[in-house]
Amino acid sequence: MIFVSLPSPRRNSSTVSFASTLYLCPILDLLLSKIPIELQPEIRLGLQEALVNAAKHGNKLDPSKTVVVKFVITKESYSWIISDEGVGFNSAKCEYELTDYPEFPTDEAESGRGLCILHEIFDQVQWAYEKGTQVKLCKIIKKNKRQTVSV
Repeated sequence: MIFVSLPSPRRNSSTVSFASTLYLCPILDLLLSKIPIELQPEIRLGLQEALVNAAKHGNKLDPSKTVVVKFVITKESYSWIISDEGVGFNSAKCEYELTDYPEFPTDEAESGRGLCILHEIFDQVQWAYEKGTQVKLCKIIKKNKRQTVSV
């Protein structure tokens, strides 16, 4: 079951919550509905990684546990706060600059790609631990500046 809050009239935000599952297609469709089509494939991949981490690693795919996603749109950015009911992990190992780890983990590695993907796709990745684990993902909106031509 998926629960969706109505968007706030003062802020362009909403909340989606669902029982831990790996069937994420309808949830991703909801979370991407207000994102420009040209950004959707990349952001979809990042959100899918974060949601899988929350349901699988955080909630251990326990259907009695819930994943909650708060989504906020501003003029400057798109943000998602994904919360699970897990005990957390050592995020200090995951706070790195991409220049420190220029390559994804090897093909033989069982895990580690998801966190690399999050840091590659989103401009900000922040972890918090309050009643479970939260990850805040932020994509900064880059405005295209039109070049003026002098004649």
